[in-house]
This record gives sequence, C-alpha cells and structure tokens, in this order.
Amino acid sequence: MKIGIFDSGLGGLIAMRAVVETLPTYDYVYIGDTANLPYGSRSREKILQYTEKCIDYLFREHDCKIVLMACNTAAIAALRYLQTEYLPKNYPDRRVLGIIIPTIEAALETGAQDIGLIATVSTTNSKVYEKELQKINPNIKISSVPAPLLVPLIEYDGDKYAKDIIKDYLAKLPPVKVLVLGCTHYPMYKDLFRKMLPDTKVISQDEILPEKVADYLARHDEIRTKLSHGGTKTFIFTDITPNYVATACRLFGHKIAFTKTEL
Repeated sequence: MKIGIFDSGLGGLIAMRAVVETLPTYDYVYIGDTANLPYGSRSREKILQYTEKCIDYLFREHDCKIVLMACNTAAIAALRYLQTEYLPKNYPDRRVLGIIIPTIEAALETGAQDIGLIATVSTTNSKVYEKELQKINPNIKISSVPAPLLVPLIEYDGDKYAKDIIKDYLAKLPPVKVLVLGCTHYPMYKDLFRKMLPDTKVISQDEILPEKVADYLARHDEIRTKLSHGGTKTFIFTDITPNYVATACRLFGHKIAFTKTEL
C-alpha cells in the first residue's frame, strides 16, 4: 500500500519532494487537480466535491493507505468531513492527514504571540489559523494578508515578478515575530520572504511536513507496517498542458513522468 499526496494543483510537489527526501523507501502517488485549479477562488461546495473525488481515486485506484492533503484550502473545506464521515463509511482502516494542524503546532513552538499569515484568499477568509491558535493561546494575535497572485506566479513561471509582489503584500503586514506561509506553493519563495524579513522567523510548510509524517508513522504501526517499500513515485494530473509539465518538473527538482486522469 502507498502514501498518497493530494494538491489542488502543482504546489504539493514541493511538499512531496521534501517528504520523499526524508522517507525515500516508501511508494508514493501524487495527484494534482490541475483541471480545477485554483481552489482558492472556488466555493466550499465545489472544493469539497473536487477533493473527495481525488481522495477516493487515490484509495480506490492506487491502493493508498494514507493520504497527505498538501493543500490548505482543501483541508479547510474538506478535512473534517473526510475524517468524520467519508472515511468511517468507506475506508475505516485508512487515514487522511492535513497540513494546517502541523503548521499551527510549528507556530506555537516558537512561543511568539505576534504571528503573521500569508495565504490564499480562501484560507485567510476562513480564519482557521486564528481560531485554532487562539483556542490554545487567546493572547496570540494573528495578522493575515491574502496573496492571490502568488499561486498563479508559481504555476505560470512568473518568478521575475515575485519580489515586487511579495514586497507589496508584506507592506500590508504589521511587524511580527513569526510569519506563516500558509500555502504549499509558497516554499518556492521562502528565501525571498526570509531575505525581506531578516528578523522574522518564516515557517515554510515543506520544512514541517516530513518530520510530522515520520512522527505519525512511528506512532501508528497499523499504518506504517502496511506501507510498501519500493521507492516508486507516480505523478497524476487531471489536466496536462506544456506549462504544467514544465512547472511540475521545476517544482519537483528534476524531470518527472506523469499521466492524466479524468475523475
């Protein structure tokens, strides 16, 4: 059985690359719902519909034992439903994990009370980071800035515009001790954020996920012992264009082979 990784587009390839580097012996299947990206501008109902189809596909067609949702927007809209209703009904022995709680744990570990968040419009509008952090520490102040242009820049190779656009977003952010990059695309620009905010700790989700996955598997033998160790990597998109191909290879770090599926 395999580890599945799901993203609304291509950004999750950065997270997958990081997980594979830490846990290289497992078999992985990645699905990017490129036919419907970006999720950040979709309704909750549509995000839920798209996400369930992709998760079901990974379980049904690729025998995944566990799926990592490398998409903040999808996790906000669908993770609770998947864990409390979909899995018990359809795949009670399998698991779906999100990226938001591990990110919140990383932010809490800093001890900071002034925290910034850069994320998609959907994620910032949800207030999920504020709600979860303040449940644990009501004194934490969250300053959120939506960054709708960053995902298209990354998906369409617009890196040359990134510095000016990030500078504009950061101008809207008050001084903070910690900045959370609340989208799995954003690690592409983590060095830019760190250069522009030298006195701020920048939390990048690709640096969080590998350790969290390794820890989860170490604590859950019922999952870990069922996983196969062929070291294979399968890449699937719901739509393929020359740009997606080029971007996927750039994000993963080298040339990859991929297939298309229609869900």
